[in-house]
Amino acid sequence: MKACIVGIGAIGGLIGFGLTKAGCEVSALARGATLAALKEKGLRFTNGGPVESARLRVSDDPRDLGVQDLVVIAVKAPALAEAAASVAPLIGPETIVLPAMNGVPWWFFQDFGGRLAGTALASVDPEGAIASALPAPNIIGCVVHLGASCPEPGFVKSLPLRTLILGEPSGAMTERLASLGATLEKAGFEPRLSDSIQRDIWYKLWGNMTMNPLSALTGATMDRILADPLVNHLCREVMAEAKRIGAKIGCPIEQSIDDRIEVTKKLGAFKTSMLQDIEARRPVELDALLGSVVEIGALVGEKTPHIDIVLGLARLQARTLGLYPRE
Repeated sequence: MKACIVGIGAIGGLIGFGLTKAGCEVSALARGATLAALKEKGLRFTNGGPVESARLRVSDDPRDLGVQDLVVIAVKAPALAEAAASVAPLIGPETIVLPAMNGVPWWFFQDFGGRLAGTALASVDPEGAIASALPAPNIIGCVVHLGASCPEPGFVKSLPLRTLILGEPSGAMTERLASLGATLEKAGFEPRLSDSIQRDIWYKLWGNMTMNPLSALTGATMDRILADPLVNHLCREVMAEAKRIGAKIGCPIEQSIDDRIEVTKKLGAFKTSMLQDIEARRPVELDALLGSVVEIGALVGEKTPHIDIVLGLARLQARTLGLYPRE
């Protein structure tokens, strides 16, 4: 398999390194310090032991890399439109495009039944440019449950969490889905094939959309957020609104809010990715995590007053810091 990683940070680097171990011909579309590091030292990896290195074919020009069997897109949501515009030379008729990202993706209602089947979401793809650049038939959905960090360009540290949930937007159990699952298992991951990837996306979102923006706003780790009774109550109200929306769009959540919060508490003094982005002054993923939920709520007639508050405050903070340019 020829596989190209677009966005070779923590998650992209972890997947890319695993694919090299599975015998794939792995390349990376990169630029700047990451491109320089990969050319000089290769993709470096550690899971707590000795540092290993894998040589990749790397370029800042996708035409150098050619058509791939698999394109893994692992950029943050604010960078997706620019990344999508650059990858056309990597994608052929049979290429699998695997977006390994957080939040509601642009393709969420693609091949999805129900009243919103085929709906395009302006919050995540306002001009339709992403959908135009990444052909719908090539997409396989992915929910990432991986633990990794990228302390410097081209260097990935892995944590024990190794699950990737994969699914066709239609829910079909296809041959290409099974083949991709087998390759990722060989690469050292724990793939799970889903017949409703949208439901899996919504379930992960249910936790991310509360902890991420509230930690970014307060600078607090998750244990402190949940220990504050007023903020804990706000979390519950946000989750209740998202749960009602999920039930209306065919993504019901069976777990109780109490049970989900207890699971989150077990993570302890955990610093969310959005708080890390705020501290590093990187653009934040508000549209994919919150704006999309507000938009979908409006489409199904479900009010989102508490989500609106969190989105409004987080968006104002990000704009003040220059991390959310859109007005």
